[in-house]
Amino acid sequence: MLQKILIANRGEIAVRVMRTCREMGITTVAVYSDVDRDALHVRFADEAYALGGQTAAESYLNQDKIIEVIERSGADGVHPGYGFYSENADFARAITAMGVAWIGPPPEAIEDMGDKISARKAAARGDVASVPGTTDPVTGPADVIAFGEQFGWPVAIKAAYGGGGRGMKVVESADEAAAALESAQREALAYFGRDEAYLEKYLTHPRHIEIQVFADQHGNAVYLGDRDCSVQRRHQKLIEEAPAGDVPAEIRKAMGEAAVKVAKATGYVNAGTVEMLYQDGEFFFLEMNTRLQVEHCVSEEVSGLDLVALQIAVAQGEALPITQADVVTNGHAIEVRVNAEDCAKGFLPSPGTITRLKVASGPGVRWDGGYETGDTISQYYDNLVGKLIVWAPDRDRAIARLLRALGEMEVVGVQTTIPAHKVLLATDDFRAVNHSTKWVETEFDAAQFVDSAPAPAAEGEAAAPLVERTMPVEVNGKRFSVKVWVPEMAMVAAPAATGGRPRSKAAGSSGGGASGSGTVAAPMQGTILKVLVAVGDTVEVGQNLCVLEAMKMENNIAAEKAGTVKEVRAEVGQSVGAGDTLVVID
Repeated sequence: MLQKILIANRGEIAVRVMRTCREMGITTVAVYSDVDRDALHVRFADEAYALGGQTAAESYLNQDKIIEVIERSGADGVHPGYGFYSENADFARAITAMGVAWIGPPPEAIEDMGDKISARKAAARGDVASVPGTTDPVTGPADVIAFGEQFGWPVAIKAAYGGGGRGMKVVESADEAAAALESAQREALAYFGRDEAYLEKYLTHPRHIEIQVFADQHGNAVYLGDRDCSVQRRHQKLIEEAPAGDVPAEIRKAMGEAAVKVAKATGYVNAGTVEMLYQDGEFFFLEMNTRLQVEHCVSEEVSGLDLVALQIAVAQGEALPITQADVVTNGHAIEVRVNAEDCAKGFLPSPGTITRLKVASGPGVRWDGGYETGDTISQYYDNLVGKLIVWAPDRDRAIARLLRALGEMEVVGVQTTIPAHKVLLATDDFRAVNHSTKWVETEFDAAQFVDSAPAPAAEGEAAAPLVERTMPVEVNGKRFSVKVWVPEMAMVAAPAATGGRPRSKAAGSSGGGASGSGTVAAPMQGTILKVLVAVGDTVEVGQNLCVLEAMKMENNIAAEKAGTVKEVRAEVGQSVGAGDTLVVID
């Protein structure tokens, strides 16, 4: 039986895995970057080891360093969480070659399903229909144009080794093909380490429904119900619920059985999610995520099962304790992702320090978080603050409970998606299950998502009292915790430095500058990926000037004034702070 598990991840999923390990009496090992030295998952773990570096590539995606920590710590199991190494077959092989248990599917299944092209082939072997698309990697813009002319526009370019909306671009016409392909490949390479892409017909009003599957090493496989993840923006999920509403029983059953066929067709073991697109009474295989999903919590709430505990049991060689006949779901669960984003300004990333975090509680309420008051959300990683999940006997009461819980939440210091959740959940369309994956982007103006978070309290003039604080101390790359007494103000970290550059009044503007201003500023902290203009160029209102990466997403910075470019202060690879001037237009 496993005694010590290293979680090769960070944030709320690392904490989530550690909680189950603690209940099972298993010692947990955290890894951390320089940025995450005092992160919640580090504080929560039994042991923690430094990886060094700031970016994911320098730290969490440095395979040699993680393997070194596995050896130093004596971990006999590795849980990858989601993202990072969770769908990396080479990493899974390296772990198992060490004689360490990999808490995930076999490398061969990861390759089959992690490569979305071969996943379509596996679905075909299981006699499950896919969305019309290609089974060969895209070689250039001409492939995109030919596909669009054959199947019709729009077309989706998707990262072959991606997921979660990363490396995905929607192309509306042939004129957009080259730029969209370049952007999709660049984003895929940055996030997944590979830039292969494939094409799919982009359905116009589908719902995104996924099936939670589980398989063991003894040939048993079951599905644990379905989830609706249709409420999305920029192809990333905002709201997830189980079960999916307004789906006929026979279709629900057919989707579950199809998902098991897909899993068996690729020799799958452990937890996985088969994603479907559902439109006009038909469903199509989309892809399979060979890992635990962010939204696994809603499946846990309606099934009464701990999916992480099941993952560990299967990885230890145990048979599934249930058959399909034993699977019973009860009630309704809904999850909202609380991301550090300014939803009133087009969901712009909002890195920074959380000066106050008050989570909701009460009957049927669960919070899976990755941060606490005083923690800083870095530009280098995903911006998920945490997930608020509720359970209730039926969907209407779950919606009411979630709105109540959202009203109790307080997150100060960064903007979050909470205002958007309140608006979306209260609509007649959501209550009537009259929404699709395009709903948020086509039916709502970002201005409707007004930030209702309370302003931070002003600091008093009196000297702050001393409080007990646990501080990290690092010795030979291993983290220890010591208790010290510090002024209460020190409990809240200072905002991230801007490198000595002054912040302009335009900081936080959705267009990258003050309205109608010729001074275009960075709306958030990030890294310049591309500069699209030069001094002397003539630009129009809305024209893209540069591309800024923040929290692993590309953001186009556009002109809010027509004129001639007077200055270009942005350079490719440059790190900028919110409010830094990028371009000046005369």
